[in-house]
Amino acid sequence: MKKVLVIDDEPGLRQSLGLLLTDAGYTVTAEQDGKRGLERALAEAFDLVLCDVRMPEMDGLTFVRNYRQRGGNALVIVMSAYGGEDAAIAAMKEGAYDYLPKPFRPDEVVLTLRKAEERERLRQEVAGLRAQLAVGPAERGLIVESAAMRQALALVARVAEHSTTVLITGESGTGKEVIARAIHHASPRASKAFVGINCAAIPETLLESELFGHVRGAFTGATGDKAGLFEQANGGTLLLDEIGELPVGLQAKLLRVLQESEIRRVGDQKTRRVDARVLAATARNLEAEVRAGRFREDLFYRINVVVIELPPLRDRREDIAPLARHFVARLAQRFGRPLSLSDDALAWLGQQEWPGNVRELENAIERAAVLTNNEILSPADLRREPLPTPHSQGSGEWGVGSGTLREAAERAEREAIAETLRATDGNRREAAKRLGVSLRTLFYKIDRYGIG
Repeated sequence: MKKVLVIDDEPGLRQSLGLLLTDAGYTVTAEQDGKRGLERALAEAFDLVLCDVRMPEMDGLTFVRNYRQRGGNALVIVMSAYGGEDAAIAAMKEGAYDYLPKPFRPDEVVLTLRKAEERERLRQEVAGLRAQLAVGPAERGLIVESAAMRQALALVARVAEHSTTVLITGESGTGKEVIARAIHHASPRASKAFVGINCAAIPETLLESELFGHVRGAFTGATGDKAGLFEQANGGTLLLDEIGELPVGLQAKLLRVLQESEIRRVGDQKTRRVDARVLAATARNLEAEVRAGRFREDLFYRINVVVIELPPLRDRREDIAPLARHFVARLAQRFGRPLSLSDDALAWLGQQEWPGNVRELENAIERAAVLTNNEILSPADLRREPLPTPHSQGSGEWGVGSGTLREAAERAEREAIAETLRATDGNRREAAKRLGVSLRTLFYKIDRYGIG
């Protein structure tokens, strides 16, 4: 049901429009002047705003100008009495969608709103198609054959036009950021910024400043004011990747931002309104994290509005061949030489488990392309030495024929990281501590080895 905000200083008109639009299927809220209407319009998500041109406190032209400057994206239709057409046209130049001359018939109001909705739907559809043509096929998420991924993309199309918070779940490397970008590019926010942050890759001491910004002197090294990622994504989309790794102290502050649509820079006394659509992604089971007390229950329910679950690659093997062909074609262009996959290579790829999912598949193909001069990659080019089992590590099986010392060290490092992640139930911060490396280093290694 579409939400409409009516702003007019005439009580009778507010009441009659409320009844008329409610009967037409809208949810209606009313304010009596432009100043209060602006506060309401920025505080809540409305689809349409009906605003009078001449009002006390703040006129319609000023309302539209301020509303657009502060990131408001509802369709605004101004209402003007006889002689107010010039002001209405000026308001349209500031960003109003249309205007209604007073007095008007009830059917004129509903028809104007319906036409505005339809035109906006068509505009979003065209913008979405243009955005899809402007980005690569991998970003569009179109390289899919499996029913599971087609279902996920259908959900992407349904949620894209709304500003609803979306939680994207799936194992590491399944393509959660690709899906987030697909949502952004298909949304009305496509022309604005898409900003992403990996909540686990930033030290806890710096994460608050990265998200919310800081003012000069807030802490040692803060030599000037800095806008955080929420402000950078204003009007666009912010992806909070690995949100399950967010420290508990910051979870409360994030919840407030999601509820109030305002942030406070570190060291600042005032709040700033932001209009950033938040998408969250995680490889962790957040319900289990809530039960364990590591993730706030109220934040979980706030981000768990719409869930898009991405299956691991081993459960959608139909996608392996088209993905592999895409990666090979991209590498051929990058390396400037012919490159393709033999039928045997495609069959071999389809038989592997790929614990690191799409990321591991891509890494394996790139590794093969780098280490061979063959134009057609075979299973021999793609095959990697299996990791030693815990029983074989001390049995001398890393001797002659097992590769170079560097390869043996890499196998040991990969196994150590995988074992530690299993022991810590996927908690990357704890794993980094146990391994004695920085969180950034751990993420680099996970990506390099394609560890899920």
